[in-house]
Amino acid sequence: MKSLRIVLPALLACALSLAAAQPPDAPMTKYKFNLPPSAELSYAITAQQSGLQLGGSALVHWVVNGKKFSVASEARAMLLGKILDSRSEGIVDDYGLAPLSFTEKRFRRDRTTTTFDRDAGTIRFTTSEQTYPLRGGEQDRNSAMWQLIAVARAAPAKFKPGTEWTFFVAGQRDAEPWTFKVVEREKISTPLGELNTLHVLKEPAAESGGQHVDIWLSPQHEWYPVRLRYTEPDADYIEQTLEKIGKSAS
Repeated sequence: MKSLRIVLPALLACALSLAAAQPPDAPMTKYKFNLPPSAELSYAITAQQSGLQLGGSALVHWVVNGKKFSVASEARAMLLGKILDSRSEGIVDDYGLAPLSFTEKRFRRDRTTTTFDRDAGTIRFTTSEQTYPLRGGEQDRNSAMWQLIAVARAAPAKFKPGTEWTFFVAGQRDAEPWTFKVVEREKISTPLGELNTLHVLKEPAAESGGQHVDIWLSPQHEWYPVRLRYTEPDADYIEQTLEKIGKSAS
């Protein structure tokens, strides 16, 4: 079961082990944004964990309807069925995505909820007593990548190799700044064909010993993530590759 304990947490898009951190002293940068259209994204999963080759599938429902949004993600593994179910939902404000709640249910674990109480101006967690003030622009682990995509769509000329984009991101029990660095333009092979992508990297804090997260965004497909790779310190990895883009129900 050692491999499962490593694999399951990593299947969430941009899933990282978060360390407690102090929030910024001021609201995050108010980037321009352009939300991508609603879609259902189907991925194939391949992984190498402790010498074992594993496979499965993941499905992401991204929905934006006026001033509301939701991101629902689920992952399934062969023989085990559904091993992860998470959902972020909220509103759209001047900063872009403004989550109201983030829930996550992992294999053999209780469901957790992170609440963005905008009336009280506080982020709260069901699994810890830690709280953070809401100052503007905060994200959760589901919404962060979609906020990044919206920012890239609004300023594609500025979203180029060498640039960095930072958001304050809440997980299951705490929060910290995430910085996404645009690494390079890269052509990759996918079931959708050869795609010109922008490779983005999210590195863990030096002292955390956490995952490296690589994201390949496809401008020709509304900037959707066409590949994601989560790499552990011991070089074990999990990779998700987009197989199909469909319409997502509102």
